[in-house]
Amino acid sequence: MTNASRDRAPRGRPSRIAIYQRFATAIDELGRYGGLPSPVEAKQLWDDVWHLEAHHSTALEGNTLVLREVEQLLEQGRAVGSKELKDYMGVLGYSEAARWVYEQGVTRSGYAHDAFVSVTEVRHIHELAMSRVWEIEPHPNAYPDEAPGSFRRHDIRPFPGGMTPPAHPLVAAGVTAWVDQVNRFGASLSEGTLGLIDVPEALAHIHADFERLHPFIDGNGRTGRLLLNLILTRLGWPPIVIFKEQRRRYLAALDRADHGDSGPLAEIIARSVVDNLHRLIPNIAGPAKYVPLEALASEEFSLAALKQAAGRGRLEAIIGPDGRYRSSRAAVKAYRASKYQRGGRA
Repeated sequence: MTNASRDRAPRGRPSRIAIYQRFATAIDELGRYGGLPSPVEAKQLWDDVWHLEAHHSTALEGNTLVLREVEQLLEQGRAVGSKELKDYMGVLGYSEAARWVYEQGVTRSGYAHDAFVSVTEVRHIHELAMSRVWEIEPHPNAYPDEAPGSFRRHDIRPFPGGMTPPAHPLVAAGVTAWVDQVNRFGASLSEGTLGLIDVPEALAHIHADFERLHPFIDGNGRTGRLLLNLILTRLGWPPIVIFKEQRRRYLAALDRADHGDSGPLAEIIARSVVDNLHRLIPNIAGPAKYVPLEALASEEFSLAALKQAAGRGRLEAIIGPDGRYRSSRAAVKAYRASKYQRGGRA
């Protein structure tokens, strides 16, 4: 892709290269905040992301539970509502796999530093995500040896965009090659031969290549997103959540990647990492540390209101290397107090 094509964007939207720069800046800042806390250190913080991911990633595949039902199912073990049993089991299985991913990634347990992902982990994640729903509603065309955690023995029809996954005898070798690709990506980051600004497209290639491989008879989308989050959390970065409202755009981006343009998918990944980082930053940065205004916005002070206050000099703020305002929780607290002193809220 040329620099010109990467820079183009519809009027009113940031260019692709600007989105990649925001991603790189956010990841660089994360190190200065001290990195992500572990799920043990910040349970509620991680649970919020966990609920969102379990809801939206399963909803992308047709699950009908709403977020409130997912939260009660995962936190209280209560199946509220009157949905089909397979929907509850689908969320429970996915949530168990996501919890395992977070713990493995953030605590760095169970993997060598020169290997981000193993074939065993690919199969294990699929088994965790799909076993519960498989118990009550297995794939109608599956052979006995195509259960969760086992590679498919069927060939897959061409995707709507025309891409055809490899024949089933090639799947095992394809997964091994994909794992090697991921580990080369990890090594290139460690060695500094891959810059942060190039990471979104590298991750898009990795994700699209797994989905093209389609190694299982069912559950490939869920497994692919979980594997992407395992890579991200093992890097010490936030997992992504692709919202169900983005389904059409996400599938279109995967199709574009199948035809040689990974940019749209890379944009989705980069934006999601940054959005989740903004969700986590206020909890990991001290009150005096400067963070993007997006991380400080609330029902009381919207992002637009904070930008306006910073622009008028009423909110203590600085302009970061990406041209965006940054402030702190302490500064917002002082701004809130000054508004009351002036006689009320704006």
